[in-house]
Amino acid sequence: MLKLKLMLGFWLASLTRRLKNNFYLYLALLFSAVILLDAGVFHVGQNMRDKAFDLMVKNRIFKPAADPAIVIIDINEASLEAMSKEYGRWPWPRQVLGELVENIQRQQPKAIIFDIVFSDADVYNPDSDNYFNDVITACDNCFFPLLRLDASQDSKSQLTYAQIPGLAHTPDADQQATFAAIPPYFKGAWQAQRMGTHNVYPDNDGVVRQYRMRHHDRGWTLPALPLLVADAMQYETGNTPDEMLLNWRGKPFTYHYISFSEVYTDSASSQPKRPQDEFKDKIVIIGSTAPALFDIKPTAMDKQFPGVEILATALDNTLHQDYLKVWRGKLPYILLSLLLVWLTTLAFYFKVDRDRFNGIFTGSQIGLLVLSYLAINLFHTYLDLAAPIVWAVAYFGVAKIYALATDRALQRWLAFGLSANSAELEVLLMPIVIESPDTLGDAVMKLVRKEIESACRAPNQTDILLGTQSGIWGLFGDLVIVSWQYKPETVYREAAAQDAQQLAAQLPTLLDKLRLPNKPAIRYGMHQGKIANQAPQLAAQWRILFAQAIIQLEMADLTSMADLPGTEKVETPI
Repeated sequence: MLKLKLMLGFWLASLTRRLKNNFYLYLALLFSAVILLDAGVFHVGQNMRDKAFDLMVKNRIFKPAADPAIVIIDINEASLEAMSKEYGRWPWPRQVLGELVENIQRQQPKAIIFDIVFSDADVYNPDSDNYFNDVITACDNCFFPLLRLDASQDSKSQLTYAQIPGLAHTPDADQQATFAAIPPYFKGAWQAQRMGTHNVYPDNDGVVRQYRMRHHDRGWTLPALPLLVADAMQYETGNTPDEMLLNWRGKPFTYHYISFSEVYTDSASSQPKRPQDEFKDKIVIIGSTAPALFDIKPTAMDKQFPGVEILATALDNTLHQDYLKVWRGKLPYILLSLLLVWLTTLAFYFKVDRDRFNGIFTGSQIGLLVLSYLAINLFHTYLDLAAPIVWAVAYFGVAKIYALATDRALQRWLAFGLSANSAELEVLLMPIVIESPDTLGDAVMKLVRKEIESACRAPNQTDILLGTQSGIWGLFGDLVIVSWQYKPETVYREAAAQDAQQLAAQLPTLLDKLRLPNKPAIRYGMHQGKIANQAPQLAAQWRILFAQAIIQLEMADLTSMADLPGTEKVETPI
């Protein structure tokens, strides 16, 4: 086991010496390839984006209020039960709906919108159907849904775009183009600008987050109900996107709901108790929240969200033009992810101060998340940063592990010419003392170390001691220790010695370039020794070498001072 550990450490150190900082570039290229593959194939980033959006929009501090003018007349379970005694199970005779529309119309609402698909005739109540058709024909502000079916069925349909009154189209639009849809059965609904789609299209995870406002096909534009109503009410809708990211007003039942049975029963009563102007200037949506009618959808706000309230939210967003703005899609995801990964790569590659970079990286990622949260709260804008941040953090984690692992391995194996079975290695230590009236501090000493590392060519280890440290270590002053470890053969020994001599010659220039304060004096020494690589007292041998190097440096200085005129040589007993 020990031998395996030694071999692994040697392999890691050897790999590090070969790759150097290029490892971070290779890792970034790997991450870039994974990001591109994910954007085109796996869609992990898209799932992260959607989950982050759901979390933020669900936990906003500032939510826009629901428009009080929007009222939902709800065919809920209570209404189904109350109405069943006289009209049976759903669907009820269309006369019931016609009478409701007549009552609401007398109160002068802005619009009446059906979230009910009238796909077939009621063969058992033709008079009821005729009555309903007469009512909606006379209603100039009633709007009806057209259910758009899958485009793959278009060729099998006999319904053409040209048959739908009032559709916008280009001059070269195909007049014979058919499309698959379920339009209203009643001819009273087939008037210009009265029919629009009410389809909802969930994302890949089945959750509704956006609303399709326009369907474009072969020169024709099929509008959604919310867009149709807003245009009829003369609101400005030109900037409304084709795919609108919904700015949710809150959890289910945020809008004003009124039970269908309560309104209908009261309107049919000889002595109505409800206000006779209850729906004046209101936008009335008639729809259902009853689970038995299957119009419940999962949304970003809740797993069970009424479909009629999705329609109300889309209409509210369209009227106020406060839908969420976001640059969604593959391109922004790829660009942001690559930007964050490569910025992190450059920091590792150019050896930005590790402690400082850790703080900057952590703070920047948290800051980006906070920025995204603030934007969705204050500016109705969703900054899609979740997935890019995750990729950057993943890269940072791998690079950090590699940096720490190689540091530990190099503490033992940072040598050249050494093998895993080498019983002995030779060490050349070069202590460099920087003497200044004031200690230089951590930031300056790290710059010094970086310059020294750049000047060396042979594998080495550079460590610093600070004069600001407490206790006995502070007495050492500002000290840099450069160590070369190598196989005890002439060629390696000469390479290390040559590297040390070149460093010694460059020291004044290197430190002058840094413009250190107070122009500190520089002293250095060199000490060579051997270490038994497999010995259990490895740490003790290193401490002895370190002590000998320091003693040799200080004794050399004392000797040079004793040779000066007027200086008495002092011998220290041992």
